[in-house]
Amino acid sequence: MIRITDSLSIDEAEIEESFVRSSGPGGQNVNKVATAVQLRFDAGGSPSLPEAVRARLRRLAGQRMTKDGVLVITAQRFRSQERNREDALERLVALLRRAAVTPRTRRPTRPTLASKRRRLESKRKRSTVKRLRQRSGDE
Repeated sequence: MIRITDSLSIDEAEIEESFVRSSGPGGQNVNKVATAVQLRFDAGGSPSLPEAVRARLRRLAGQRMTKDGVLVITAQRFRSQERNREDALERLVALLRRAAVTPRTRRPTRPTLASKRRRLESKRKRSTVKRLRQRSGDE
């Protein structure tokens, strides 16, 4: 079990890893060894995720989530397969942690009387400055 938060964890069997050849630097090794990791997590069919977390994850993931609800994370930052696996898993956990946080609902507030007065006073000052800059019609 991979622990995301105190109340949320996912089973390791829900994660599927495949290894592909990485682009970028690596010398002769880059053409021979599949070091990049493609981590797939079926968020749409996961029994571990509550519906609210699933909806926030879909919004946060953006292009990384397919239409079927499969989250695809590609990690190729490092030259070793093991470090790329760890990187992909860390990124998945970080994304799930962000999705698990319930956003606070915004309560509409009204401006205070003092802030309204300050705003109107600054508008008056500004209009006075602009009025003094104008040429008079006598010239």
